[in-house]
Amino acid sequence: MMERITEPELMDGADQAAAYAGADFEEPNSHFIQLFAEYVGAPSGPVLDVGCGPGDIVLRLARQYPEVAIHGLDGADTMLAFAREALAAEPELQPRVEFVLGTVPGAALPADAYAAVTSNSLLHHLHDPMALWQTIRAVAQPGAAVLVMDLFRPADRAAAARIVDAYGAGEPEILRTDFFNSLLAAFTPDEVQEQLRAAGLPGLKVAVVSDRHLLVHGRV
Repeated sequence: MMERITEPELMDGADQAAAYAGADFEEPNSHFIQLFAEYVGAPSGPVLDVGCGPGDIVLRLARQYPEVAIHGLDGADTMLAFAREALAAEPELQPRVEFVLGTVPGAALPADAYAAVTSNSLLHHLHDPMALWQTIRAVAQPGAAVLVMDLFRPADRAAAARIVDAYGAGEPEILRTDFFNSLLAAFTPDEVQEQLRAAGLPGLKVAVVSDRHLLVHGRV
């Protein structure tokens, strides 16, 4: 197994944010919403999406659960500009959706505590993964549901290149390069399990849910 190679924590370049916002993430994002329905169900209170990027997951959750407030947190204002633009096109969601600029841990959030905390494709960006798990412990209500999906690191660079070719065909080169670097920066399922143990989150489990994604699920 190759060693992890970190990448920049923030995707804040204008070209990078535009490429990411315009990319076709229909398959993994739809899968994430399906997993949310399976493992979380209808939330009993506000939901926080950590590392929301251009906001697609937040808006999908808001459409799926019309009684629930959904807050998206991201450290890149360039990403949030696309999220706010997408929200402006759906005025019926605006009373329940809010996008917040901030990084973990310690970001100022609209709610004191959350009934569910989600994150999709943030973990591999973090140089210190405990920033995410500490944030979850800090903002989740007792018994809150957690759903975190991320890439996992392939065995070697050749395997990473094959994944990029399989799922990044036709995408801009900047996005393909980011995808490859993200695979190299991702954690293995065993590494994530050890992170959860160190963070004191025994109620969370790790499962492999695709040929490139792992899922952390459970309750705080």
